[in-house]
Amino acid sequence: MLTTSLIRHARRGVSAVFLALAALVAPLAATADGPKPLAPHVIAEFGHPPATPDGPLSPEIEAAIRAVFIDNLAEYGWGAEEQAALDEIALSGDPRLAWIVSDLMRFSWRTSLDAALGRTGAALLGIEYETPQRWGELTDHLIAWDIPAPPGYLEVKRAIFTNFIPGWERIFVEGEIDWRHVSWGGVLIDDRPFGATDVPCNCIPAADNPEVSSAAEATWLKDSDIVFGIGINGEYRAYPRRIMEVREMVNDTLGGRDLGIPYCTLCGAAQAYFTDNMPEGVKRPVLRTSGLLIRSNKVMYDVETWSVFDTFLGHAVTGPLAERGLRLEQATVVTTDWGTWRRAHPETTVLVEHLALGRDFDFRNGRDANGPIFPVGDVDPRLPVHEDVIGVLTASGQPVAFQRSKAIAALKAGEAIAFENVRLELEAGGVKAVGEDGADLGSHEAFWFAWSQFHPGTALWGG
Repeated sequence: MLTTSLIRHARRGVSAVFLALAALVAPLAATADGPKPLAPHVIAEFGHPPATPDGPLSPEIEAAIRAVFIDNLAEYGWGAEEQAALDEIALSGDPRLAWIVSDLMRFSWRTSLDAALGRTGAALLGIEYETPQRWGELTDHLIAWDIPAPPGYLEVKRAIFTNFIPGWERIFVEGEIDWRHVSWGGVLIDDRPFGATDVPCNCIPAADNPEVSSAAEATWLKDSDIVFGIGINGEYRAYPRRIMEVREMVNDTLGGRDLGIPYCTLCGAAQAYFTDNMPEGVKRPVLRTSGLLIRSNKVMYDVETWSVFDTFLGHAVTGPLAERGLRLEQATVVTTDWGTWRRAHPETTVLVEHLALGRDFDFRNGRDANGPIFPVGDVDPRLPVHEDVIGVLTASGQPVAFQRSKAIAALKAGEAIAFENVRLELEAGGVKAVGEDGADLGSHEAFWFAWSQFHPGTALWGG
């Protein structure tokens, strides 16, 4: 007799016989000791994960994967043979294979293929979709449950991604990166050399050594416009959000220091990394947008060496720079409004208007207003996903987040805010973190979901 779950799946157009067979095969495949314990909030939101095997794939499943996810892409076809191979994958009962299903769903070009992949992913994980956003739901479950990747995963993932987006061949390599969490952000790679600011591309175009003006000349900016302010060695510069939402990456020099400045529109984080004073034999990294995401955070890379960085942490995770163990030091970025920044630092320079390319996006209050638009898995429930926090690392290496609204209110009321060696200060309408000696600690603002997922052991001030 079919279970209620199987009947619900059957109503979604999946064969009841097929699902019954899958239900019988799955327990045989689930030979592992079981998933690691999950946090209560994960279970509350996503339920319990399926049992997952840890052994090699059978030759039959390996052949089915090649037929669906490699050979099929080269031929851009979909027929009975491919469907039979996909059915075999679903019948394996191996939840690890849902990662590959998710990867192809992100690019699926036919409604019938997307539907078939969606059914297979749901069968492998034992879930039912609650919205039409099947790829997002499937991937959220995979991340939240921490389902392991199948053997040979990177090879198959590379084949899928490079088939659709040329230029990623040198990106998808082994390294200290969790390839399960990498997805496509919907844009192409920016592989232009340094100095190509004004060279058109079908990408998100980084700006190198951008043109700037004085504050008095920036009449195009309203006092209420949001800017990201940076001060290095007594020299100050404002990077308008309107420009950064178009460029997302700036390689600049300020106060005699070279900087790489990524802005992730999806996680509300502008960061500044020093890209000078490199180890012997290492050239200045020239940071670019790869077009990839990790849990809704942009993936940046160095166009000189094709080394990929963890954008949020500043660590090289693949390529020659990862082999050198390169970790970029952060400078503070203050998120504030133009009027307050300008009054606090009248000598500031600011990027010129034409760098916005005539665009005036406001993703935060538009596209992203209802939360992350890409899969992020589970989110630490201590704050809302899009709550603004100021994040920094303490001297002991402990990440700590300060809820921006509460911190500003407390500082304006004259209260002291301290955590280990970290002290918060008001700075030109925003907040920065300094050490006990007043030294810059390299803090920045971000959405809570982003800070907490890249710093899972974070402390929360006042929390």
